[in-house]
Amino acid sequence: MSGTPSVVNDVMTRKVVALRMGAAFKDIVRTMQEWGVSALPVLDDGGRVVGVVSEADLLLKEEYGEDLVGHYGQVRHPADMVKADAVTAGELMTAPAVTVTPEAPLAHAARLMAHRTVKRLPVVRHDGTLQGIVSRSDLLKVFLRDDTDIAEAVRREVITWLFGAHAETVRIQVQDGVVTLTGRVRQTALVPIAARLARAVPGVVDVRCALTGPPRHPDLDPDLPDPRPTAPA
Repeated sequence: MSGTPSVVNDVMTRKVVALRMGAAFKDIVRTMQEWGVSALPVLDDGGRVVGVVSEADLLLKEEYGEDLVGHYGQVRHPADMVKADAVTAGELMTAPAVTVTPEAPLAHAARLMAHRTVKRLPVVRHDGTLQGIVSRSDLLKVFLRDDTDIAEAVRREVITWLFGAHAETVRIQVQDGVVTLTGRVRQTALVPIAARLARAVPGVVDVRCALTGPPRHPDLDPDLPDPRPTAPA
């Protein structure tokens, strides 16, 4: 799949601004404004990602301002109360950071964002050092893949692999990322597998599978009804 995004390294943003543990509150706000981002990774002295500061972390200072602090807030949200008094990135950050490696499949990054309810992930080497940032919009780039390219990938990576010498009996059409599979195949047990694998090809929006088995031959299978209409006498 040359040229087609398939792993985080293919779509991530490499120019990233990050914070040190001692970064001051106002400097954090100013940096977010200048870079147009809503969250920033926090690094230790070795350049490893140790946490993330988001706008939500910063807004706690407004939510729990002195005039709003009361017994209810102190009891129900003690962790938020601590962050409301924080003044540095190390005190404000959410830790440990939810991260992903450059080699991770795009689907893995998407699931991680959904499960952890985050909009972006720091991309780190195996030693934890920062490599980039991947966002939701970055992951959507795969759906810009050309329909012809998708059809070729489905043919090569799914149909030929599954059906081998009989793959040419399968017709593949792709329109706006929606794959339609038609034709007859000998191994009908593989039809649901073909649909599932085709759906996993990067850039595929949906799969419509109309594959059927081979035509019946009444002369070879006399116990089976002949589905073909008979000519009138």
